Amino acid sequence: MGVLSQVVLFPLAPVRGVVWIAERVRDMAEEEMCHPSVLRARLAALNEALESGAIGPEEFDREEDRLLDLLERSGGPGGPGGRGGRARVRHHD
Repeated sequence: MGVLSQVVLFPLAPVRGVVWIAERVRDMAEEEMCHPSVLRARLAALNEALESGAIGPEEFDREEDRLLDLLERSGGPGGPGGRGGRARVRHHD
């Protein structure tokens, strides 16, 4: 970037800084939400909700599929660097 460009764009520096920080915070939040340990905890809570009757089998299946897909993409079991295939455990008839 030339000196002239830096002078012209200087007033936008604070805005670009705020945007950069917001993007880093978003990236960290997404990474944290898709961490394998977080996803496994959410799967455990989902199983408890099904067993307690708080959710039905259809909702369980839908959310379990979504969480298992995220787990595979995050490098959990069956995902990149993970071991084994996708094991599906059904706790209902």
